Amino acid sequence: MTVLLLMVVGGLAGALGAMLGIGGGIVLVPALVLGFGLPLEEAVPASLMCVVANSCAAAAGYVDNHLSDIRLGLTLELATVLGAISGGLVAALIAPAMVAVVFGLFTLYVALQMILLRSPRREPATLDDYQPTNYPLGISGSFVAGGLSALLGVGGGPLKVPLMSYGMHVPFKVASATSNLMIGVTGAASVAAYALRGHLKLALVSPLVVGVLAGAYVGSRLMPKVPTAVLKRLFALVLLTVAGQMLWKGGAGLWPSIWE
Repeated sequence: MTVLLLMVVGGLAGALGAMLGIGGGIVLVPALVLGFGLPLEEAVPASLMCVVANSCAAAAGYVDNHLSDIRLGLTLELATVLGAISGGLVAALIAPAMVAVVFGLFTLYVALQMILLRSPRREPATLDDYQPTNYPLGISGSFVAGGLSALLGVGGGPLKVPLMSYGMHVPFKVASATSNLMIGVTGAASVAAYALRGHLKLALVSPLVVGVLAGAYVGSRLMPKVPTAVLKRLFALVLLTVAGQMLWKGGAGLWPSIWE
């Protein structure tokens, strides 16, 4: 029964992650910790492994459908990896709780903007009819996303998708598909460190990956057919969840007496 539940949770996370370009980790980590009672040091590497599987399952379809901007993805991923390395080096010097609060407030701001404000820019008639802009902003933002991934153990998707869509004028669906292409590389680099420390449990990961692969396949087929406005609202709801988790995590670290 537990194996079946893990497959179902993996399927839901895979479909959501493939459609929005976030990998599904934001669903898997709280589900494994709160729903299955697993320690965080086992839930995080299992989630990262599923992010890699999600990216592998969905990326090929998006490339075939010309939804992924490979050149843009490679450029931003280089900055993300450099940011992750830098974040790992300075992790001992910065309080993760403070970073979590700042990230939570920023994510909350982005989510509320996506819900309350209409974008003045219309999506292009065809997904090939656009040109990314503001590369300095995209590269610096990806560097920050990589650093946050190393400091907080969160994927860069919740930051990269609005960064590309609103900051670089990339169509939302292209931004989601390109983010999905990138997060597999970042997740693979991160999960290796957990595997070397013996925190990657194959008995847990196996049913999750099966569900994620199936869910990612379904999500990647649905995403081109779902209206962009619906995807943006769904993404905003996910961002609200991320903001709540980060503010809770940061608040518990900065003011433990209040949260007891």
